[in-house]
Amino acid sequence: MKQINNLIHTTASENGSPTRLQAVGDWMRDHRGFIQAIQWAVIIFYLALVITPAFLPLPKAYAHFYENLVLFAQFLFWGIWWPFVMLSMILFGRLWCGVFCPEGALSEWASRHGRGGAIPRWMRWSGWPFTAFVLTTLYGQLISVYEYPKAALLILGGSTVAAMVVGFLYGRGKRVWCRHLCPASGVFSLLARLAPVHFRVDRETWRQAPRRTPAVDCAPLINIADMTGNSACHMCGRCSEHREAVALSVRSPNREILSLSAETANRWDALLLIFGLLGVATGAFQWSASPWFVQLKQGLADWLIEHDVYWPLGDGAPWWVLTHYPETNDVFTWLDGALILFYIGATTLIIGGAFMLALRLAGWLLGQRELPWRLAYALTPLAGSSVFLGLSALTVSMLKAERLALPWVPQLRIALLAAGLLWSGWLLWRMLAKTPDEGATLTRRTFAWAALMGPAGLVAGSWIG
Repeated sequence: MKQINNLIHTTASENGSPTRLQAVGDWMRDHRGFIQAIQWAVIIFYLALVITPAFLPLPKAYAHFYENLVLFAQFLFWGIWWPFVMLSMILFGRLWCGVFCPEGALSEWASRHGRGGAIPRWMRWSGWPFTAFVLTTLYGQLISVYEYPKAALLILGGSTVAAMVVGFLYGRGKRVWCRHLCPASGVFSLLARLAPVHFRVDRETWRQAPRRTPAVDCAPLINIADMTGNSACHMCGRCSEHREAVALSVRSPNREILSLSAETANRWDALLLIFGLLGVATGAFQWSASPWFVQLKQGLADWLIEHDVYWPLGDGAPWWVLTHYPETNDVFTWLDGALILFYIGATTLIIGGAFMLALRLAGWLLGQRELPWRLAYALTPLAGSSVFLGLSALTVSMLKAERLALPWVPQLRIALLAAGLLWSGWLLWRMLAKTPDEGATLTRRTFAWAALMGPAGLVAGSWIG
C-alpha cells in the first residue's frame, strides 16, 4: 500500500524534480516500442480468440469454459474483457485505448501505410458515436453476440476491418476511426471523465515555452494546448512533458463534470447517456429475463395463430439476420426479432423520454430557455454502474454454470448500483448549486434535482425488480 501511495503522489518535491506519477507518463513516452509490442501481442491474442472459435463446433451443454475454446473465448470477451474495460475507463481514463486496444492499434498502423486522405466532412458529424452504439447494440441482440462465436466474429471482426479500412483511406498515421466512428468511443469518452488520473496541461507554461518545438504525434487528433479533460485523450503518454507543460497527474473524479459549462456540454453526449447507456443498453441487458417480454410474446403468438397468420412465427432467417442455431435449440422467429426491437425501443423511450421531460422541467425551474444538457453528465456514474452490471451478468451466469457458489453477488450488485445512483445524485446537486441564474432559488434547485433523480430511480429500480 505504501508503494502505491508513493506512486500516485503528485505533490512536487521541494527541488522541483518530477513526481512519481509524472515519471510514469514520461516512461510511457520514452518506451513506445514496448507499448507497441504489448499492442501487437494483444492483437494476436484478440484475433485468435475472435476468429478460431467461429469455425469450431458449438460446445455441449456439459462443457466447461476452461476446457472448451468457444466457451473460453465467450467468457474472456464478454465475461472479463468488456466489463473490466468499462471499469478501467472510470479508474484510469482511456488507457485501454492508448495502450491495449487492438482495433485502435490496427487502425493507426493501417493509417501509417495508407493513402492519407483528408477526413471527409460527413465523418466529422458528432452524432456518429451515438448512432454507431445504438445500431451495434441492437444488431448484437438480434444475432446473440454474447452467446455465439460467429456473431462475435461478425460484429467485432467487422468493426476491426472497418477500422483498418478507414485508417487506410484517411489520416496520416492517426486514429480517425477512434475519434469519429468507433461504436464504443462515445461510451469511453463519457466514463473517462470520472477517472482520477489525467494528463494535465499547464497553459501558462505552454505559452512561455519556445515557439518552435516538435509536434506531438497525437493519434486521436487532440489539440493538446487546449486539452482540459479525459474525454478524448487515449492516455498513451506521447505528449508527456511536451513544452514542459504536460504531466500525468491526479485530480478529483468529479472535477471534469463539475467544471462543465453550458457552452462546453455536448448534446450528443447527453443523448448517448440518457437514450443510449440508460435506455438502449438497459433494455438490451434486461429483455431476455423480463416476464413482460415472455407474456407479450405468448399473447401475440396466440393471437397470430387464432387469426391464421403464421409468417411471423417462421424461423428461417439466417444466423447473421436473426439468431439461428438449431443444434442448441436456439432459433429466433421474426416475431422474436420484432419484439426484441420493440422491448428495447419501448425501454429507451420510457427512460430517455422521462429524462428529457425532467431536463425540460429543470430548465424551466432554472429559468433557462435551452435544455440544460450539462446536467445530464451528472448521470455518468449511474450509467457506468448500470452498464457494468449488465456486462458482468454473463460473468456471473458462467461462473454459476461451473457450480461456483456466489451468494454475495446480489448484495454486491445492489451496492454498486446504489453507489452509482448516490454519486450521480451528489454530482447533480453540485452542478445545480453552480447554476449562475440568481433567480434559481434553493427551492427551485431542489425540485430540479428531484425531477432528474426520479428517472434515475426508475433505472435503478429496473435492475432491482
